[in-house]
Amino acid sequence: MNDLEKRVYQKLLTVPKGKVTTYGELAKAVGLQNGQRQIGQIMNRNPFPVIIPCHRVVKSDGKIGGYFYGEKIKSKMLSDEGVLVKNGKIQDWEKTIFRF
Repeated sequence: MNDLEKRVYQKLLTVPKGKVTTYGELAKAVGLQNGQRQIGQIMNRNPFPVIIPCHRVVKSDGKIGGYFYGEKIKSKMLSDEGVLVKNGKIQDWEKTIFRF
């Protein structure tokens, strides 16, 4: 795991249950400009997906985006944490988004 990955995972640990952040917000929080794709790749390599909550990272349009175990599992995990997901999209966006 490189230094950037460590910083990203540490920052992601600050997103509380019941909230989500976006790939772009997470990129900005660790000093990456236009680093959404890079964040997505880092989420894909997450060695501890249950401990490091990469399921809380979603697209900026509110769609839940991809997940190693599939979108259905990601939706279920988010719903179990109190996030309203309907048709693959986060509901109550402004109440649910976490900004660093």
